[in-house]
Amino acid sequence: MGFQLTEEQKLMQQMVRNFAEEVIKKRAAEIDETDEFPMDIYKQAAELGLLAVNMPEEFGGSGMDSMSAVLASIEVARASASVANIFSSTRHHLFCLYNYGTEEQKRKYIPALAKAELIGSFALSEAGSGSDASSISTTAKLDGDEYVIDGNKMWITMGNVADFTIVFAVTDPTKGSKGISAFIVEKGTPGFSVGKRERKLGQKGNPVCELLFENVRVPKSNMLGEEGQGIKIALQSLDSGRIEVAALAVGLMQAALEDSVNYAENRKQFGQKISNFQMIQSMIAEMATDLDAATLLTYRAAYLKDQGKKFTREASMAKWFATEAAMKHTTNAVQIHGGYGYCMDYNVERYFRDAKLTQIFEGTNQIQQIVICREVLKQWAK
Repeated sequence: MGFQLTEEQKLMQQMVRNFAEEVIKKRAAEIDETDEFPMDIYKQAAELGLLAVNMPEEFGGSGMDSMSAVLASIEVARASASVANIFSSTRHHLFCLYNYGTEEQKRKYIPALAKAELIGSFALSEAGSGSDASSISTTAKLDGDEYVIDGNKMWITMGNVADFTIVFAVTDPTKGSKGISAFIVEKGTPGFSVGKRERKLGQKGNPVCELLFENVRVPKSNMLGEEGQGIKIALQSLDSGRIEVAALAVGLMQAALEDSVNYAENRKQFGQKISNFQMIQSMIAEMATDLDAATLLTYRAAYLKDQGKKFTREASMAKWFATEAAMKHTTNAVQIHGGYGYCMDYNVERYFRDAKLTQIFEGTNQIQQIVICREVLKQWAK
């Protein structure tokens, strides 16, 4: 298995790096400080084809693959993990619509998402169901030709700026997880409103909020996939999303390593560069090695996805390893910078705050270990 990039992928990677360096990086600190959604950057990304990198051209995408989406996420995350998360969240919604939408749903939503004419959100989590997605309490009851949705969703990325949300609700409580279905609910639908916006530790500018559904009526045609497919849609989407989270963590580590090396080479103590000190060298060596390992794990998961092969275990491995390493080494980056690392004049404190979320969303890292073990045991049983 090789990971030699094609010429097209290299060109795309360089294009994204230029955009990240020239536009996103210059705004990263401002976005972190103001906590405002960067709509102008979002629209510029759409013009460059970054929101729908791996969607077919017939739907307004760039017609590339999952490896290309990973490369794009890494480059953007080097400049801003928050912005990278915004872009990858859009690809999350595109994945659901492309794989489970009707032809009419695809034509209506995918090109508009790709062009940033519409913004979507993914409403699965609730106050009482985070890791245990099958325990959601939001309901969707059939009433004639409509479903009536009632319930609350929590921690919904871009929920307050989205034009529609993919909401998961129980349609048949007697069937457990197989009684959950997915629906497209548009902004402005009576009874659908945005609740509290959360104040987060990091990844500012990427809003997370509560969504409220009170007697929300949607036609049958708004169901995404078939009745009872909700958990299947959610889990497959999360598998793909975990690859992007791993890529985001890789980008964060890359930025932390670059900043740490630059600081260590220029900072002098006791008459010499601190890069001459063995403890600093140890941290940088481990940072560089874990970065390479995380990158290769992430590439492997994307490669398998592009080959049409099962990638659940590999996506969880990449997500778990990359995000644990990102948290560890952004912490070390702060330590290498000493007192300066604790100040907002340097980027490493932002990397540190942004890294923490990667261990939590798209399934906590404890859940990833359960998934990995389950998949290993399945393979062993064969």
